[in-house]
Amino acid sequence: MSQRLPIAAAQAEFTTDLTYLNTATYGLPPRRAHQAMLDSETDRYAGRLSVPAADQAVARCRTAFARLLGTDPARVAVASHASYFVALAAASLPAGATVLVADGDFTSLLFPFLARPDLTVRSAPLEHLPDAVTPGLAMVAVSAVQSADGRIAPLEDLITAARAAGARILLDATQAAGWLPLPTDRVDLLVASGYKWLLGPRGTCFLTGTDDALAALPPLAANWYAGEDPWEAIYGAPLRLAHDARRLDLSPAWQCWTGHAPALELLADVGVPAIHDHNVALANRFRAALGLPPGESAIVSLPVPDGTAETLQAHGIITSVRAGRLRCAFHLSTTVADVDHAADVLTHHLTHHLGRRLPAAV
Repeated sequence: MSQRLPIAAAQAEFTTDLTYLNTATYGLPPRRAHQAMLDSETDRYAGRLSVPAADQAVARCRTAFARLLGTDPARVAVASHASYFVALAAASLPAGATVLVADGDFTSLLFPFLARPDLTVRSAPLEHLPDAVTPGLAMVAVSAVQSADGRIAPLEDLITAARAAGARILLDATQAAGWLPLPTDRVDLLVASGYKWLLGPRGTCFLTGTDDALAALPPLAANWYAGEDPWEAIYGAPLRLAHDARRLDLSPAWQCWTGHAPALELLADVGVPAIHDHNVALANRFRAALGLPPGESAIVSLPVPDGTAETLQAHGIITSVRAGRLRCAFHLSTTVADVDHAADVLTHHLTHHLGRRLPAAV
């Protein structure tokens, strides 16, 4: 294995005057990725955009994503949004099939199944999802990390339960890919949007899975780019789709993929284990400063008074509010100084409003 890029070297690629704790909404691009996207748009403005170079960027993204998740690029399909790939999984199920989901999961994972009235969709609490797997179940669809609060799905128990029941697992890794080690080789399908922890522009998304699970997905949006040789598949019959996961590709938004390739390659050079340890250590430093016990997620979700996010923003700290709680996300671009600044401002704010650091129930 080649030597990994140190965290400090990777952090030199990020530039911001803010304390940015909002990767769960969108990731900051490394400098090289930002410049690549700007250069691509400048070339388009000047009439010099190179389509072959854009195609090469897609191939670079496919390879880097596969390297990051430990899979084969031939098992990676590309599109623009997660709901497209989830819809293919929903369309692959026969009428009357039952799908198990987690209570309150992100709707882009839920709606494609709920939009089919001939499917039965059951929901259970995330922590008890393995216990809700029953014989006859067709598929379990769950986010590896919950968008609302950063809770991590009990993947090991869920995989065991699903295998025993003969059910397939669809894992939405949009809030996990790029920082959380994932059992990519032991889930049937895995989808991940690229604009959060994978640090891409909005408009890139990936699907990977086992050969059998990928083969079961219908190419409902079959198009020229999904052809075995895309530039030889732009006119006329017969149907001639790729024989690997590329048969599910959507035609790419060129600038998005051009701007994503350097970011994915940076993440792959650092490696998920190092990024995971960095992110979780910072999240736990933040939690400790607020008097909270340690956790396992790179996302910290807190009940706070109304207006807290706006107060933090006034101090140059960018967070978000989801499900009525403050959501803080810690990633490769986050530093110890960022954590300490955010914890200090938040502690003073909560003490002023509540007389203590946090509400009694967290």
